[in-house]
Amino acid sequence: MFRPIIKTLIVMLTAASLGACTSAHGSKETGGTLLGAALGGLAGSKVGHGRGQLAAVAIGAVTGAFLGRGVGQSLDRADRLFAKQAASHSLEHESSGEQTSWSNPDSGNHGTITPVRTYQEPSGQYCREYQQTVTVGGRTEQAYGIACRQPDGNWKVVNDSSV
Repeated sequence: MFRPIIKTLIVMLTAASLGACTSAHGSKETGGTLLGAALGGLAGSKVGHGRGQLAAVAIGAVTGAFLGRGVGQSLDRADRLFAKQAASHSLEHESSGEQTSWSNPDSGNHGTITPVRTYQEPSGQYCREYQQTVTVGGRTEQAYGIACRQPDGNWKVVNDSSV
């Protein structure tokens, strides 16, 4: 009778302790870790008997936590991909003062990038100063930076700072 309760408590404690390890990396990563741990622990509870079943719960929780953490990280990468695509387009094609927006419909995070000045280095390399805003979880941050066009056509940030 108490066995299912004990298993559930083990899963919850394991998930909570693993989630605490990743809380500095963001809520998506933490959420993925906790959900993965819980589902992994639940799956492990269906395997074996006695002490073997307890070990399966722990192994399932740890494995699920690592897999869930990876899912949370990939969602953050999606935000960065949207922002990078907008920045590449803006720096290559937009006039100074023209704002380009990006948005990740899955996370709700969004931002803008606005080139403010274009100049040429003595080496012949073109560079652009830009202003950027990023809103994550309802909190907006602003940054100023400089990116220079590389020989392969890509733009590389050479200076970036929060405002």
